[in-house]
Amino acid sequence: MPRPDPPAPVLAWETLLDLSDAPLPLRDRLERAVRGAVQAGRIPAGAALPPSRALAETLGVSRWVVTEVYGQLVAEGLLEATVGSGTRVSASSRPVDPGAPEAPPVRAEYRRPRYDLGPGVPDLRHVPRARWADAVRHTLTTLPDGEFAVVDRLGHPLTRTAVAAYLTRSRRAVAAPDDVVITHGATDAMTAIARGLHFAGHRTLLVEDPSWPRLREVAASTGLVPVPVPVDADGVDVDRLAAAAVRTGARAALITPAHQFPTGAALAPARREAIVRWARSVDAVLVEDDYDAEFRYDRRPIAALQGMAPERTALIGSLSKSVAPALGLGWAVMPAALRERVRLGDAARPSTLDQVALARFIDSGDLERHLRAARGRFRRRRALLLAATARELPDLEVTGIAAGMHGVLALPPGVRGADAAEAASALGVAVSALTRYRVSAAAATPEALVLGYGNLSDALVDEAVERLARGIRSLA
Repeated sequence: MPRPDPPAPVLAWETLLDLSDAPLPLRDRLERAVRGAVQAGRIPAGAALPPSRALAETLGVSRWVVTEVYGQLVAEGLLEATVGSGTRVSASSRPVDPGAPEAPPVRAEYRRPRYDLGPGVPDLRHVPRARWADAVRHTLTTLPDGEFAVVDRLGHPLTRTAVAAYLTRSRRAVAAPDDVVITHGATDAMTAIARGLHFAGHRTLLVEDPSWPRLREVAASTGLVPVPVPVDADGVDVDRLAAAAVRTGARAALITPAHQFPTGAALAPARREAIVRWARSVDAVLVEDDYDAEFRYDRRPIAALQGMAPERTALIGSLSKSVAPALGLGWAVMPAALRERVRLGDAARPSTLDQVALARFIDSGDLERHLRAARGRFRRRRALLLAATARELPDLEVTGIAAGMHGVLALPPGVRGADAAEAASALGVAVSALTRYRVSAAAATPEALVLGYGNLSDALVDEAVERLARGIRSLA
């Protein structure tokens, strides 16, 4: 018969945990107090912590604050949570000797801001860890021994087949398995495509202005000069794109037809047809970044432009915005003739294990189940964000189609986006100015903020917007 746990010492929690008046959120102060008490030995290894409700009542804080702190410290290994036994200090925890030599510095855990209105980040609380772990476990137990000896040049056949089928049914792309190249993500794909374009004689690349900087920066690093083309409510201005091509000799364009970043526009049907006509008339290459394409809330997602001109279009996508950047997996879809033309396929591929896990993740339906759940969360959160901004900033408009994970908030006359972002940051809110994403300093980019809501808890939307509004009003 197992021996019972020793009785927990009686601890005066209200005096043991000093929340102080430091200029930090209450949650952060409690986390620091618990961690400090454990590391100082005031709460010994194996000691049971009070239930979250009891500690919340003792300290006069909300139960949510306590459960958030317990969850974080369990994730760090400082605490242990066992069903039926509550939360305890880890048995392996040892007090920190203040006189001991300082350990070599290690990178602290990366944490997003609490009031996270930064764009381009999915909901990190809902990464499908268990389903991904199942896919990896299945791969490890079923992959033949010989498969561990090699990484396919363009990607594992199982993964290329799964991605082709997924893009055909979800994005209406024209994609056979032989057209798919597995990459480390959209940046990796763009790097390879840009190198190939440069090798083929291209020296310029037409880009949307404003736009996500990372892809145009990697193109520039390969020797392609970005040529900015204005964007409006109907997406990239194709007439001005064609004019810029004549002026510069450009025969390649990087575009985001489904959901333009950062303006939130979708490329209008007439412009979709016009850009395909232009590409065919001048023998150009279109690089389609399928940014945010999975998330549309007022209708079915817009089909990929690639389906209209597969012989001219390289479609690039990844799991970074739909699942998590840390998975480091993506794809490029290009027919063989176009792939040879830009010499894609020379870069290192993701590990065979990760690739085949991705195939399993798709074929089992787990990716699409995750996306359906994410669409529901983001639709609800977008509605909360719009309601909060209408209440706190009734004179300011939020624009962008009902899609993706961000919107654009216009600012009052005389208020600069950079100043508003700085004022918000001083109040603990992470947000970006629209002007941060412009290509040309002379571009007529309006003063606005890009509000991301992918990684913001529903419970914090109102407070995040209230703080943001305070920052804006302090400048107006």
